[in-house]
Amino acid sequence: MGRSETSLAESVCLALVVTGVEYGGAVADLLAPGAEFGRIWTLSRPLTYRAIDALVAGGRLQRSGTAPGRGRERTLLHPTRTGRAATRSWIAEPVEHLRDVRTVLLLKFQLLERMGESLVPLATRQRDAFAPLIAALTSVPPSDVVGTWRLEHALAIGRFLDSIIGDRA
Repeated sequence: MGRSETSLAESVCLALVVTGVEYGGAVADLLAPGAEFGRIWTLSRPLTYRAIDALVAGGRLQRSGTAPGRGRERTLLHPTRTGRAATRSWIAEPVEHLRDVRTVLLLKFQLLERMGESLVPLATRQRDAFAPLIAALTSVPPSDVVGTWRLEHALAIGRFLDSIIGDRA
């Protein structure tokens, strides 16, 4: 691609195609409110197609042929070798901020489950990445409501990761 990083929308759309979703409408359906991925994070149909167009322009997806069936023509999408590698790399990478657990990390876990892969390696890397932050937050009692929120949020994330590691190890 012309730029080194993809947006969250592009990363998620690409990963869904890598998991076997064959056309843009199906990607959009999975990201609709209440859908498998939409219950974590939603993306409108126009923004889904914009992300797919950027991935095609960047050489991470290819369009080829159409899906059989009645109704609207559905152009098939296929990940390129570069697209597959980008997805593997993105999914394996822990998130940087506690605030990204609710969306980005949950999306990665859901994608890993869809791929039939273990969540434990990513959960372990994520727990290790957050360990210094959690230790720092627990070393000094919070002095205000924001500090209390940050501490409780961090502890809850630690318990969440520990439960994933323990339940699936």
